[in-house]
Amino acid sequence: QVQLVESGGGLVQAGGSLRLSCAASGIIFSPNTMGWYRQAPGKQRELVAAITSGGKPDYADSVKGRFTISRDNAKNTVALQMSSLKPDDTAVYYCTVQSLLMAPSWGQGTQVTVSA
Repeated sequence: QVQLVESGGGLVQAGGSLRLSCAASGIIFSPNTMGWYRQAPGKQRELVAAITSGGKPDYADSVKGRFTISRDNAKNTVALQMSSLKPDDTAVYYCTVQSLLMAPSWGQGTQVTVSA
């Protein structure tokens, strides 16, 4: 079983920056993809960014050019640097890890609130 612990959420003004971090522990199969999803009130959970074991990133169109995802394979961590934040970025952000050999695992979520 995989455990994911997120940190770094909070309240920030529009235009500001936040960095989310996630540490994974347990049995983690490689290759895998680590990523971040978010869910705003009344909306479906959506992919924000993901990165493969080989370091290939993928971003939602809404965050391209503003967010950067990175990972440390040796430490099983993934981070999301968020810049130029907008009120529309307000959501609970969830860390995830998945591979062909295991079901997706999710963190407990961390709240990001961007004030206008």
